[in-house]
Amino acid sequence: MPIFISYSHEDKEFVDQLAVQLVHRNINIWLDRWELSIGESIIDKVQDAVDGASALLVILSKSSVVSEWCKKELSSGLLRELEEKRVVVMPVLLEDCDIPLFARGKLYADFRTNFDDGLKTVVEGIAKVTSPFLARAKEPEYHVDWSIDWGDVNGLFAIILNFVEQAQNQPYSCLTNIEILCSSIATKKYEKIKFALGEEHARAYIIQIINEYFEGRPDFRPLLVNEREKVEKVVIRGNDQGEEYSLRIGVRRLGENTGRDILVNTTSLISQSYAHMTAVLKKSNNG
Repeated sequence: MPIFISYSHEDKEFVDQLAVQLVHRNINIWLDRWELSIGESIIDKVQDAVDGASALLVILSKSSVVSEWCKKELSSGLLRELEEKRVVVMPVLLEDCDIPLFARGKLYADFRTNFDDGLKTVVEGIAKVTSPFLARAKEPEYHVDWSIDWGDVNGLFAIILNFVEQAQNQPYSCLTNIEILCSSIATKKYEKIKFALGEEHARAYIIQIINEYFEGRPDFRPLLVNEREKVEKVVIRGNDQGEEYSLRIGVRRLGENTGRDILVNTTSLISQSYAHMTAVLKKSNNG
């Protein structure tokens, strides 16, 4: 999904400079003057873009903080931030102004004295919401860091999902590795989707198949009773004949032994990662 830039047209010169720098870094952005055509409904197109964006860059200036249009875009972004429980609105400070309440507790990109320093902060912030295969899922009582590896194994496509789950105020972590080896038919299916939609969507398709399988098995929760890895093996069939995915699921605990057994919700881990992937890769209604 693109990055939506919310700004006052009085700051057009700065926004154009920022947008060009982001495009040069292969960041997909949505800028009204680049996207809207004569006769289109501005309200509908902008609302669709806000709803479909990975994040909103909110340019804060003396003009924008009093703009009713900017306030509406900001309200939509903040509502998404509350609903999705993740950073959606990223403030960009162009000049000294009356900073809105929402931004006072946030780290903002400061362009007041140095453009390059502000740009660095923006690029780093965007990277956290635009990578479909690397993220952190936060919950009130724990967080999960995860990443995905992929490659070729003797001519077959393979993916490894890596999860590290850390509960709040607990002296241990849980490590989950899910190795997925595609059959020859599944590998061809991957290559076909890769050619049509790109490799990111092809990888997401495989995770979708895995996620659908485990959604039907919500009680799949390996029980950890000691320091040894708990291993489960599963074969999942895809949509086409011969399309199969062989899984090796390894789960273990790291850290102190509290003497208590631990249940690891594998289904939830896969669901969280798949939800993040689809959110990042989802095409906006305009895309």
